[in-house]
Amino acid sequence: MSSSTSTRAPGSPAGRPEAPLVLTTAPPQPLGFLDQFATWANLGISLFGPLTGALVLATTGSLLSGLVAVVVGCALGGLLLACSAAFGARTGAPAMVALRGLFGRRGSVAPTVLNLAQNIGWATMEIIVISTAAALVLGDGWRVPAAVAAGAVATLMALRPLGSVRLLRKVMVWLVLAASVLLYVQVLLQPARPVDQSAVLGFWPAVDIAVAGVVSFAPLAADYSRHSRSTRAAMAGSGLGYGLAAVAYYSLGVFAVVHLEGDDLIAALIALPAGWIALLILLVDEVDEAFANIYSTTMSVQNLFGGADRRWVAIGVGVLATVFASLLDFSQYQNFLYLIGSVFVPLFAVAAVDFFLVSRGRWDVSDRSRLRLAPLLAWLCGFVTYQLIAPGTVPVWSDLWSGLAQAIGFSAPSWLGSSVAAIGVGALAMAVLGRASARIARARRLR
Repeated sequence: MSSSTSTRAPGSPAGRPEAPLVLTTAPPQPLGFLDQFATWANLGISLFGPLTGALVLATTGSLLSGLVAVVVGCALGGLLLACSAAFGARTGAPAMVALRGLFGRRGSVAPTVLNLAQNIGWATMEIIVISTAAALVLGDGWRVPAAVAAGAVATLMALRPLGSVRLLRKVMVWLVLAASVLLYVQVLLQPARPVDQSAVLGFWPAVDIAVAGVVSFAPLAADYSRHSRSTRAAMAGSGLGYGLAAVAYYSLGVFAVVHLEGDDLIAALIALPAGWIALLILLVDEVDEAFANIYSTTMSVQNLFGGADRRWVAIGVGVLATVFASLLDFSQYQNFLYLIGSVFVPLFAVAAVDFFLVSRGRWDVSDRSRLRLAPLLAWLCGFVTYQLIAPGTVPVWSDLWSGLAQAIGFSAPSWLGSSVAAIGVGALAMAVLGRASARIARARRLR
């Protein structure tokens, strides 16, 4: 990837480096551990956290099992997120550009297109949850105005991403910490209730939900870690920051289902004493998740069109997500999480094995990087494994995988989780195929 000495975007204040506008400009690297820890902790503090935790509890049917599933899932997801951050810190490339080192320039198009879809989907869903919660606090008439306001602010933040990182560290982290403590205290003061057993699937399916929620940010990590001062700061800041925040907020959802009444979790939190104040603070903070997805969409576009000005792309994506959010709801959130997990959990397991064990950090992220079949095959192995174990409930798609499992006589044991299995199969396939490819390449050079 070519670079230049310019590191400050036009219009950014002197001494305040900003992310480059195009791919061919070298990224500044002003971010230390605390910057990245605070940023990722803010991204992990989300209204989607309690919703995800509620799904985890419903899937396990037990408070203790739900909390253990949260910790295990967030630990696995946080590890993959940290590895993903290392790719950007080491190569200086955005996430999807860094994957040229794994798949080659042409091969990176597939995950880039999938990441574009998931980022636009996540930006839309973040704006939906903001507008829905705003309507619960302020009245139904505020839903569309709140969606428009959230989309506009998130888009403005995406125009100045490093400036937004500084804002998150200096201001928002303290406000959301206070709001989080308030919500935890108020939830735990309420009497406990029996856990509904009607939707129980088991421990490992619950882990899959937690893993997918964290790994959904792995395709974004290098977009920020490319601005890190060191690989260690990038890995520790992202993995610990997001992982710990996700554990806290998924657990809040687990406790909230046990201690609060009603089917609408957000409404139940708002009904707590001073709950609406805490939710308003979290609504403001929720905008940073939408910003992260809008900005990372621009970075993915630049893998396809390196000369695209990220500002114009951000404006277009922000408008699109805002329009979608004004028209849709998030009734299929659990299915969305499973689909994300099936794609990106094995992808980043494969990438981590190749980067650290096979290629040992020697990734070619230039326009001339050659197609690599071994990682693509390893990714496919992990993806197929995930789908065979957890085909989900999406019509036609789930029937296809259930039919394939029956055709080959496959029946997943109850103790096997799709995320753990996909990580294991994808990682093993990459280790075997990667080393075999390396031996073949060495033999050809010696002829």
